[in-house]
Amino acid sequence: MRRNDIDNVAVLGAGSMGHSIAELAAIASYEVVLRDIEYDLIEEGLEQVEWSLGKLEEKGKLDESADDVRARISGETDLEAAVADADLVIEAIPENLDLKRETFAEVDEHAPDHAILASNTSGLSITEIGAATERPEQVVGAHFFNPPVKMDLVEVVHGQHTSEQTLAAVHGFVADLEKRAIDVKRDIHGFIVNNVMLPFIEEGAWMLADGSADVRQADAAMVYTRGYPMGPFELADYTGIDIAYHFREDTDLDSPPTIAEKVEADDLGKKTGQGFYDWEADGPDYEPSDGGNFDTLRVEARMINEAARLVGNDVATPDDIDLGSRLGARFPEGVCRLGDQLGLDNVLDKLRKLHEETGAQRFAPDDYLVELVEEGKTGVDAGEGFHNYRGDGLSQYINKSLDDRGVLEIEFDRPERLNAFSETMFGEVEAALANADTDEVSCVVFSGADGDAFSSGADITGFMTSEPTELMDVDETIRAIDEFERPTVARIDGFCLGAGFEIALACDLRLATEDSVFGSPEINLGLIPGGGGTQRLMRIVGEGRAKELVFRGEQISAERAEDWGLLNRAVPESEFEETVSTFVDDLANGPRTALKVAKRVIDDGQDASLDTGLDIESQGFGLLTTTDDMVEGVTAFRDDREPEFE
Repeated sequence: MRRNDIDNVAVLGAGSMGHSIAELAAIASYEVVLRDIEYDLIEEGLEQVEWSLGKLEEKGKLDESADDVRARISGETDLEAAVADADLVIEAIPENLDLKRETFAEVDEHAPDHAILASNTSGLSITEIGAATERPEQVVGAHFFNPPVKMDLVEVVHGQHTSEQTLAAVHGFVADLEKRAIDVKRDIHGFIVNNVMLPFIEEGAWMLADGSADVRQADAAMVYTRGYPMGPFELADYTGIDIAYHFREDTDLDSPPTIAEKVEADDLGKKTGQGFYDWEADGPDYEPSDGGNFDTLRVEARMINEAARLVGNDVATPDDIDLGSRLGARFPEGVCRLGDQLGLDNVLDKLRKLHEETGAQRFAPDDYLVELVEEGKTGVDAGEGFHNYRGDGLSQYINKSLDDRGVLEIEFDRPERLNAFSETMFGEVEAALANADTDEVSCVVFSGADGDAFSSGADITGFMTSEPTELMDVDETIRAIDEFERPTVARIDGFCLGAGFEIALACDLRLATEDSVFGSPEINLGLIPGGGGTQRLMRIVGEGRAKELVFRGEQISAERAEDWGLLNRAVPESEFEETVSTFVDDLANGPRTALKVAKRVIDDGQDASLDTGLDIESQGFGLLTTTDDMVEGVTAFRDDREPEFE
C-alpha cells in the first residue's frame, strides 16, 4: 500500500545514482521517467538497470519479473516532457549549486503545481536550491547513499521553508522503497553522516601529519581494536581523498596537509590507483599487529564532539545520528551510543587536553557536550548521556514488541552487517529477556530485520581484542534464551550462521524458509562454535553430524537441516508467514503453565537417565492436575469447544 499520493516519479540524471534511484522506484511500483541530456546516457543507465534487475531476479529478490519492473521506466531527454506528469521529481545531477538551481528553476516552470522537487545532493543547501523555485515549501533533500540499491539509508533534509506535508510524503516514498529515513532538521553543510564520518578520516590524517601515527598503524588499530570495517586511510582512498578535501572548502576548518598533498599530486585513492595505499599493487596491507599504541580515543572523541554539535543545534536526534552512522558510514556503533559507552566525561577530558596542547579549533568541546557532562549525564554507567538507559534500557540493535496475546517479538536489527552480533547486541537481547514480565509473555519469537539474514554470526572483528570475561557474555545471552521459561521460536529467513545458528539452537522451535542456509563456520577462522554451539548441536543431530558441521565449517540447506532434525519446518517463502503464524497462535493460545512445565520437563529430562526423566515427567503431570487450566481443558473437551486458558 502506498504511503503517499505519489504515483509518477521523474529522475533527473541517468548516472550511477540516478539510474539506481529510478530502479528502486520502479521496484516499488512507481511509474518512472529517467531523464538525461543525451539518449546515449539514458541507454547506458537503463542497461545498468536491466543488469541489476536481472541479478535481483536470479536471487529471488523481486516480487515480479525483471521485465515487468523494467517496463515501468521510460527514458526522456526533454526536461519539460520528463516532468510533465510527475508527482515527485528527484534530481541526481553533478554537485554544482549553480547547475542545480538552474535545473530546479526549469523544473519549477514545467512540473505540475503539486509536484515535490527533491535533490539527491550530499551536502549543498536545500534552502538555496529551493529559492530558485516558486515553491520552496515543496523542495526537500533526499540524499541516497551509493549504491542506492544496496545502501539502506536516505537523509531527508529540511530546507528552511520545506513543509510538513512535503516531508511526510517523502518519508512515505522512502518507506515504499524499503529504505530507512533520518531527518536532517536544519539545512547544514554535509548533513548528518558526512559530518560525523569526516573526523574519522581527518584525524588520522592529522596524526600522520604531526608524526604521532602512520597509515597502517591507524588503520589496523581502528579495524582490529575498535571494529570499524575500514580504517581512516583505507576509507579515504576508497571514497576518494578529494571528497574529504573539498568538503572543507565550505567550512571554517582546514583540511589536513597530508590530504591536501595527495589532492595536489592527483593521488586520490582507489579511483586513480594511488592514494595512501598503492591500489595498483596490493592495496591496503595492514595486519592486526600493526595497531601498536595508536590513540583511538583521539579519533573517536572528534566524532562524538561533532555528534554533540548536531544534537545541540537541533540538526538531528541521537537516534538518527546513530542510525545514520551505522547505515551510512557503516560504523560498528552509533556515534552517540559510542560516546555513552566510552563515557562523555572521558571524551570531554580528551578534547580539553588536546585543545590545550594544540590550540586547534577542531578540538574545542561543543557546548552541548559540556552541558551533558556538567549535568552528570556521562553515559551508560551514569544511566543517561545522549540516550537514557534507565528503566527498560535502550536498544540500538533490536526491536521489541509485546502483543495482547503475550507474544514477545525480538527482531535483530543490524541489516548493515547482516544482523551480525556485537557485544552490545548480545547484551540487548539478554536485557530484553531479563526485563520481560513472564506473567505477561506467552512465547518469544526471534527474527531478523534483514530479509537476507536471521543472523550471519558474530561480528568477529569486534571480538578480536575482547577479554575472556567479555566473551562470557555471549554464553550468558544464549543461556538466557535457552532457559527462558516460556517457549521460544526462531523465525529464520536467510543466513543463520555462527552465533545466529547458536541462538537458533537455543530456541525451542525453529522455522525457516527453504532458501535459508545454516552452519558453524568458526573453524575457518581458527575457532570453534561458542555459546553452546557444539553441545546443543550434538544433542540435536548426534555426534557424527555435529562433527561434520563443525569440522568442515560448511553451510547446509534448509532442506538438509530439516532432514537432520535441526528445523521443525522448512517451507517456501510463500508459505512462511502462515506457517509461523500457525505455530505462534498455538503457543499464544495454549495453557501457559502447562507449556512452561512441558519445556522444563523436556529440557531437564534430556540429560537425565530414563528413570529420572520419567520421575521429572510424573512430577510435572501431577502438578498440572491441580491447575484451573486443566479443569478448563477437560471441560472444554467435554463441551466440544475451544478452551479459554488463563
